[in-house]
Amino acid sequence: MPDATIEADPLRRVRLDVSYDGTDFSGWARQPDRRTVQGVLEDTLARVLRLPAVALTVAGRTDAGVHATGQVVHCDLPQVPEVRRVNRALPADVRVTGVREVPAQFDARFGALWRRYEYRLTDDPAGVAPLSRREVVGWPRPLDDVAMAAAARRLTGLHDFAAFCKRREGATTTRTLLSFAVLRAGGDVTCTVVADAFCHSMVRSLVGALLAVGEGRRPVDWPAALLTLGRRANDVTVAPAHGLTLVEVGYPDDAGLAARAVEARARRPE
Repeated sequence: MPDATIEADPLRRVRLDVSYDGTDFSGWARQPDRRTVQGVLEDTLARVLRLPAVALTVAGRTDAGVHATGQVVHCDLPQVPEVRRVNRALPADVRVTGVREVPAQFDARFGALWRRYEYRLTDDPAGVAPLSRREVVGWPRPLDDVAMAAAARRLTGLHDFAAFCKRREGATTTRTLLSFAVLRAGGDVTCTVVADAFCHSMVRSLVGALLAVGEGRRPVDWPAALLTLGRRANDVTVAPAHGLTLVEVGYPDDAGLAARAVEARARRPE
């Protein structure tokens, strides 16, 4: 008598590259009764693939109002979905820009070597261009971008960034800031920061400290001096969310994926 057992399709590790306008989302992470990027994307994938549920692991959990052009997630699926099919089912403010099968060792969060964020401002007297108002912060006073760049350079390296982070129980605030640059093009000022990882509100707090320098309210060495504080600095302002965009996440080659994930988990527990 033939065996009537039907084997389920084996699961495949799938990487999705994602872009979204964070304006109308309550951040990345799923929350009850809130519209979030994770919730929308997981529910859409489950509906398109006719699965009971899909669980995504993300490279960077962005806050409410923060955007992404280079977010990365992974999940385990019985098949690799078609980009066009998924995007037809998604709302206009989130898009999957790439999908591919990856080795089982790939981990979007713990496998990442670095994340790159950009914070966009303008001190142009005319203000923010209407078509850029959702992603550029208009600053009401002139900014000294040279002083801001000098302050940013002093923050690079391995440090305890507790002064710039919102404390989470059990989470380390030690990070390696690989680069931090401030560039001006006309009235537009872009702060680009790259690190192995970021803690909660870290990028926006770093930018907030640079803005105090750029306005002349603080000396160039003030942000770096806060690194010895060991706790949240109450006088550091968190810059508005909508100026921030996650633009890229870097990963090792396939041979280094497993080792990187083990190393990152040891330093940053779940």
